[in-house]
Amino acid sequence: MRVAALYDIHGNLPALDAVLAEVVREGVDAIVVGGDIAAGPPQPREVVERVRSLPSARCIRGNADRLRDPDSAGEEGLGWLLEQLGAEQVEWLTGLPFSVVLDDTLYVHATPLDDTTTVTELTTDEKLAGLLRGVEQSRVVAGHTHMQLERRVGEKLFVNAGSVGWPYEGTTGAYWAILDDAVELRRTEYDREHAAELVRASGHPRAAEIAAENILVSAPRAEALEVFGG
Repeated sequence: MRVAALYDIHGNLPALDAVLAEVVREGVDAIVVGGDIAAGPPQPREVVERVRSLPSARCIRGNADRLRDPDSAGEEGLGWLLEQLGAEQVEWLTGLPFSVVLDDTLYVHATPLDDTTTVTELTTDEKLAGLLRGVEQSRVVAGHTHMQLERRVGEKLFVNAGSVGWPYEGTTGAYWAILDDAVELRRTEYDREHAAELVRASGHPRAAEIAAENILVSAPRAEALEVFGG
C-alpha cells in the first residue's frame, strides 16, 4: 500500500491544498492525517472540512486536537480556535483515535505511548528503543516536532513525516511523506504570501507573529532542537 502521511497542518489550508494536489498526482492508496489538524490560523474550519472530504483519509488525534482537555498542549489562541469551529467539528476532532495501523506501519502523533513526548535526532537510541518497545509493527510514523526524521533502532524504523503547516526545517514549504516499501520525505512549495495575508486577516491573537515567523519563514532545526531536546 502506498500511503501519504500528512501531519501538523495547524489550520494552514493553502499548504494543505498544495500537498493534496501533489498527493493526487502521486496516486496513493490512502492518506493518514496525523493530528494537530486545526489548531492555528488562518482557516481551521475549512481545513477540518477539507480533511473530512477526503475519501481515503484515516485521521488520528494530536495533542492540539484535544480541545476539551485542560492538560492539552493546545495553543495560545484556543478561545479563537473554538470560535472558528462548529460544535460538531470540535466533537469530531476530540473523538479521533490515538493511532492507525496500515499494513506493517503504526501511525501516531508523537510516540506509541502518548501524543506529547518528543523524538528528535538528539534522542538516544536507548530512549527511542524504550518508546517503541512492545510495538508489533516494524515501522512507526509520527509528527509533533515539525521536523522530518528517519531513524532505525534495532528492528524498528521511526519516521517523522514533518509538518504541512508549520515546519521547523530552516527552509519554507509544506513537509510530508510517502510510504510504501520505502520512505520518501517530501517538501511542497505553496503560495506563502497568500497564506500570510490570510493569517494576518484571521483575527488570531498572534496573527502577525505567526505570519512572520511560521509562514513566511521556517525556524531553523537548530533552534527547534534547542527547545525540544531529545
